[in-house]
Amino acid sequence: MEKQNSKRAIASLSMDLDNKWSYLKTHGDKAWESYPSYLDRVVPRIQQMLDEFSLRITVFVVGQDAALEKNDEAIAKLVQSGHEIANHSFSHEPWLQRYSREQLELELEQAEAAIGRHTTQRPIGFRGPGFSCSPDVIKVLMERGYQYDCSTFPTFLGPLARAYFFLRSSFNAAERAKRKNLFGSWLDGFQRLKPYNWRNAQAKLLEIPVSTMPIFRLPFHLSYVLYLGQFSEWLALTYFGTALRLCRLTGVQPSVLLHPLDFLGCDDEPELAFFPAMNLPSEKKLRIVRGTLTLLTRHFEVVTMAEHAQRLAGKKLPSRGLPGEARGTGGSGVQQKQMERV
Repeated sequence: MEKQNSKRAIASLSMDLDNKWSYLKTHGDKAWESYPSYLDRVVPRIQQMLDEFSLRITVFVVGQDAALEKNDEAIAKLVQSGHEIANHSFSHEPWLQRYSREQLELELEQAEAAIGRHTTQRPIGFRGPGFSCSPDVIKVLMERGYQYDCSTFPTFLGPLARAYFFLRSSFNAAERAKRKNLFGSWLDGFQRLKPYNWRNAQAKLLEIPVSTMPIFRLPFHLSYVLYLGQFSEWLALTYFGTALRLCRLTGVQPSVLLHPLDFLGCDDEPELAFFPAMNLPSEKKLRIVRGTLTLLTRHFEVVTMAEHAQRLAGKKLPSRGLPGEARGTGGSGVQQKQMERV
């Protein structure tokens, strides 16, 4: 039996609070336009699970949801429970790399204003929907004083996830073109697993990647674990446990990602059957989520993204420059090319 460490490594835990309308919108379903919401049902379920493990996490809130009064009670519950509230864009369109600088500035400004209805703490962290990012996104975050970004996803499987998504959809050519970068490129698998700084001549921004399995670069956030749970709960938890073990062996401080659909099953949202693992009942999903959190909290001290960023503040981290910036601001030629793929 593995000995308990008196000083455990840290792991950060976050949730992208994607709502029902945002999934319908990405899927091309016109029903999204009335902004259907499941936050009133799923947030108490999420909170109950987090309380069971005495966890405080970072919740990336979509500005449009924060702007709608019908979601006030659910978001207030998260704020009152002490979770960090971060920015997940206003419109939740996973093609931010297609936005102009002016559109990006407005997107962030609107989200910050909506989130400001619920908390006096201005967001210091950002994650692009669908891991969408670009040099302009990073520059705008720097200019607006953000302390960290969590939009990179170092895996080779992005195109496979996109192909699966398209297979379950009925997009026309224009809609597919808009979503052509959804979940990233196979080249993203070459990005760093450990945190680093984006730098230009004026500022820097901490990047904390969503963790993938060291060596193999396979995703292990809960949506993927639950997909395996369709075949075997033992397989799902063994896979997650193996990923955590490899993180400990390689010195990766895992940043683990949750989504609301990890807590909702086919008995809750039959309209979202196109989403992976939505054929599972909620009872089975919750059992698997509880198992993953048991493993995570057994081996790591689980903190918010802000706390993770704070603990990295005094450490010397690798830097990457931004394309179009003068050389000498932190990026080698290889790193410049990697940034261009973000």
